[in-house]
Amino acid sequence: MTDCLFCKIIAGDIPAETLYQDDDILAFRDISPQAPQHFLIIPKKHLNGPAAITAGNEELFGKMMRVGAELAAQNGIGEGFRVVLNNGEQAGQTVFHLHMHILGGRPMTWPPG
Repeated sequence: MTDCLFCKIIAGDIPAETLYQDDDILAFRDISPQAPQHFLIIPKKHLNGPAAITAGNEELFGKMMRVGAELAAQNGIGEGFRVVLNNGEQAGQTVFHLHMHILGGRPMTWPPG
């Protein structure tokens, strides 16, 4: 999508601090971190959000989770991190491209907000 912020990052039109990249996904640091370690994992194929995960693409979601756990460990938060996925405006989704937040490096409270 031409107006999607994350598609522009994937295309290289907007810079990001890349942590991981392969043919399917991209992981990069959040530009407005909410924790000492805060990064995003996105599919390179545009999907609007978690509700777009289907039987045909569920392996992609598993890969995102695996890479998230690996990056958490590499960044010193493997023993305690939060995974956040928002679906739709009411859930707080502001960029309508599937993305997973990985946050850690401080105590997390519940409920989150």
